[in-house]
Amino acid sequence: MSSPRIVSLIPSGTEIVCGLGFEAHLVGRSHECDFPTSVGRLPVCSEPKFNIDGSSAELDRRVKKVLQNALSVYKIHQDVLQRLQPDVIVTQAQCEVCAVSLADVEQAACQLLDAAVQVVSLEPNGLTDIFRDIERVAQALDAPDRGAYMVASMKERMAEVAWKARQAASRPTVACFEWLDPVMAAGNWMPALVEMAGGHNLFGRADEHSSWLQWENVLAADPEIIVLLPCGFGIERTRRELRALTGRPGWASLKAVRNRHVYLTDGNQYFNRPGPRLVESLQILAELFHPTLFHFGHQAKGWQPL
Repeated sequence: MSSPRIVSLIPSGTEIVCGLGFEAHLVGRSHECDFPTSVGRLPVCSEPKFNIDGSSAELDRRVKKVLQNALSVYKIHQDVLQRLQPDVIVTQAQCEVCAVSLADVEQAACQLLDAAVQVVSLEPNGLTDIFRDIERVAQALDAPDRGAYMVASMKERMAEVAWKARQAASRPTVACFEWLDPVMAAGNWMPALVEMAGGHNLFGRADEHSSWLQWENVLAADPEIIVLLPCGFGIERTRRELRALTGRPGWASLKAVRNRHVYLTDGNQYFNRPGPRLVESLQILAELFHPTLFHFGHQAKGWQPL
């Protein structure tokens, strides 16, 4: 495929395509694809079916309401997709809240596009899946060597962090929250990243979907570090939502709160995107857990103390 026309309907897919050296071949993107910033020039092929403004609790209710009657909370701009006529579409099948559903993409491809279009559906349940997805995208673009190189580079950089983290004198207990109201424990690749960064993950299971969390369990576990990485939220939006946590009974008595080890991160740009920048996400965690061992310079942009 010498000159493929690529549409990416998920931010991590866009980052993978660009990381593989195919940015010039991108002809369309999702409404959420914003990195690298140069992809902002591309036509937008999707939009949410609900108002994305509001509190964590309001967004949760809207998403659940939409999902009662649909496979996805996003819709495809079919006229744009038909005009672009891509050869390859990158989407996902892992989460109905993350991007346009695979079923919707396949239906649009069947109705609007040439039969030769190739749909690459990412399914990143855990770290191993992410590496496999990168290689699958590369394979679809006839560039398997580039995919192998990207994966090898990511693994090498992550292994360096993990090796150094093992030199730490202790491993703090960590709670990572992927949503604030209701509280959701980060699962999928996050538990593995926490362990690699030298922490002991308390909630959420590796390679499994993030799960709702009872506040009583948080109080009982009393984590030493709390990391906030709400899905789709940057640092400032997370800061505006803090009352959903700080107003809960027992918040002030938590060890992480008393010792000022609560951190706001840019979940939208880092932790929520299963792509090349998970290396930077790991670096951020390492800085938070072991500041005397690690300094990658992510403070302010990637994370801030509460």
